[in-house]
Amino acid sequence: MVARSTGPDLTSRAALAFLRTALPGVEVADASGAVIDQSAPSDPPRLSRADCLEHAALRAVAPPVFPTRESAFAGFLDGAQKVQIVAYPKGFPVVLGTVSAAIRFRENRRLVTWRGLAPAVERRLYVPLRQLGHDAIPVKPAFDLVDISAAGQPAADADGHPLRVIERAMQLVQSHREALENRFAADWCRSENAPLFVDGGISGHAEIAASPLAIGIVKSHRTLYADSAGLGVISGLTKGQRSSVFRISSGSRPSVASWYLRLRTSPGQDPLWGLVRVEIADDAGAVGRADEVSRWVLSESSPLSLPDGRWDKMAYGVRATEEFLRAIS
Repeated sequence: MVARSTGPDLTSRAALAFLRTALPGVEVADASGAVIDQSAPSDPPRLSRADCLEHAALRAVAPPVFPTRESAFAGFLDGAQKVQIVAYPKGFPVVLGTVSAAIRFRENRRLVTWRGLAPAVERRLYVPLRQLGHDAIPVKPAFDLVDISAAGQPAADADGHPLRVIERAMQLVQSHREALENRFAADWCRSENAPLFVDGGISGHAEIAASPLAIGIVKSHRTLYADSAGLGVISGLTKGQRSSVFRISSGSRPSVASWYLRLRTSPGQDPLWGLVRVEIADDAGAVGRADEVSRWVLSESSPLSLPDGRWDKMAYGVRATEEFLRAIS
């Protein structure tokens, strides 16, 4: 977890001004809007058993699934987040979390803003009030404020270690972003009749996970759904090939049907290069939809989403949505 200084922007300066008013007697030290580097993954890499819905064990589906020029995706959903340390009163970090989400809609071969939910940018200020000696903010909040040291939290989350305060804030920002993205996906599933390309998984919301319109595309693979033999199958997928369909289920989230799909290959690259994992509704037709959905995803791999460093896995529509969110937030 590394903080890089970008200089105070308008939002972080406004947050500092609010803190000076809201917390009398607390000297607020300007941290220059330091942005927390969130590139380092927090969860350990692991293998998890694949519950196969297609075939007795995980295998590559032959013949390869080659793309057509047509894709049924009508929209692309993505979200973004930024976590800034705006102050260290009494040595405790105060964190400004900014999340955003939008759907870009395909219209006449161009991407425009979806006419459903307007693009959203939401900011929250995460303050450890108890550690600062305050029970509440005595003035009307200028920001949506979250008390990280609120009563009822586990003691481990409410202790005074500055890094733990930052970690707790980062978890809450991530949850806020996921909830915002789910709001957009659920609204699409209720109001549209064409598939939505969701950047990430769809199992975080029961309505979305059950909809035939939501197609989740997972680009990171900290958890690989395979045993050692299945890992060899996934690593050996060639361009256009997919794995068997399997079920992902947990006690806290609805189950989804999933499979691995190789978008592109290149000599000398690592075995996860160009590999995505697709998630769709776990219903009786999941296996029968796998080839068709794979063709849609493959067709979205062109044009390339350069100069993004994740171009081997990122659809151009998602890249365009990210650029749009960067411009409005």
